[in-house]
Amino acid sequence: MSRFPERHMIIVGGGASGVLLAYQLLQHPDSDVRVTLIEKRSEVGRGLAYHTGNADHLLNVRAANMSALPDDPDHFWRWLSTQAHAQPLCPDPFCFVPRRIYGDYIASLIAPFLAEEEGARRLTIIRSECVAVSEGRGGVTVSLADGTRQLGDTAVLATGHDAAIPRSAWHADPWISPSVPGFGKDATVLILGTGLTMADYVLSLLREGHRGPIVAISRRGLMAKAHRRISPCKISEDEVPFGANGSTLLRWFRQRIAAHVAEGGDWRGVIDAIRPFSHRLWHELSQASKRSFLEHARAWWDVHRHRMAPEVEERIARAISDGQLRVAAAKLVKIDGGTNGAQAHYRRRGRSEIETLEVGAVIDCTGIVRDPRATANPAVRSLFDQGLARCDPLRIGIEVAADCTVVGADGSPSQRLFAIGPLTRAAFWEIIAIPDIRSQCAALADRLLQARPIAVPPRDAPALAAAPDHQVAM
Repeated sequence: MSRFPERHMIIVGGGASGVLLAYQLLQHPDSDVRVTLIEKRSEVGRGLAYHTGNADHLLNVRAANMSALPDDPDHFWRWLSTQAHAQPLCPDPFCFVPRRIYGDYIASLIAPFLAEEEGARRLTIIRSECVAVSEGRGGVTVSLADGTRQLGDTAVLATGHDAAIPRSAWHADPWISPSVPGFGKDATVLILGTGLTMADYVLSLLREGHRGPIVAISRRGLMAKAHRRISPCKISEDEVPFGANGSTLLRWFRQRIAAHVAEGGDWRGVIDAIRPFSHRLWHELSQASKRSFLEHARAWWDVHRHRMAPEVEERIARAISDGQLRVAAAKLVKIDGGTNGAQAHYRRRGRSEIETLEVGAVIDCTGIVRDPRATANPAVRSLFDQGLARCDPLRIGIEVAADCTVVGADGSPSQRLFAIGPLTRAAFWEIIAIPDIRSQCAALADRLLQARPIAVPPRDAPALAAAPDHQVAM
């Protein structure tokens, strides 16, 4: 074991990102840390993505690529093969299993650490909401909703996807069952967004026996493509035009796809082949090229890169064919109260006239919060309020350095505050899927286990206060 005293690392967020980091920190034979995982939900390892109990909600990545461990690519498939209830659902590694099952897998990673004897246990799970994080001379303070505080050497934000705040009384949460909001099964449902979250909500509506029309709109009306049984083509690192501007990179990419298709390949093989280079490609793009990508190309990239399971594609196509689901390129203008719900006023792409639709509910499936400072997450807000974090110039996430350290308002990286997962999309962009997050967590764990914090006042923050009498026992 390390000759240094045991260190205390606090992970804020017990979804997939937080659990993967906790596992990486604890599984190393020379680990000198104990970990506190803070999660407000009753279960860890699930977050928004894997908490669903709907068996129709499938992973959008095949089982063969969903190992939580970057150095053991078959880990999830081997685990799945031992689960009797999962075997009929997954006959081969290409299958797409229910997300609930994947949440079971993530939770299983830390089960051995929770089974350790009380006096020797290095993992503590606190089920509470983190309301503030601060950094001081000797460590970090994490404040919880119940008024208690945790003191540690390091804090890592792993808060995952930031769900959009309902914008009106007619907006329903896409992450809960359609039976909860209480709109009628014959009501018209308007869904904002036409991506993977939309597909999930349509499946939920169908499972609940919804009979009414479903209208999904987005700026371009694009839906996610589906997976096929193909393998990535081979692209070497020296072929990739790193550092090129956006238009040059797009031209190269289209030419590479055209050449691959001409040889009998599938465009999916090219997209999958550049995944190992995506972080570097994004990092070396200019701010102007990144901004142009977000404005003009992101929607097209998303529907080709983040694909749906073939089973989901089939059910969505059937709903469209039956006339129950209608997808349109349009923009919501406003919502007014209606006779039996609300009146949604929208404008189709390329038209000037406003159309009106009587709806029973509006479901916001547009994805990430557009402005990080508008987050509903109190822990992230506390960092902004203290100047311990700042938005990136494109306002798609908080700014972090290449080693995941949080960058403060003055531009200096923290000594003790880190972030992982979707919160770091500004630096890494492709950081919402397990194959990317698992590598990020492994790399950060290595960095944290090797480094020793410097006991200096970071960014002129106040000195860390002593632990109060009501601090949670660790």
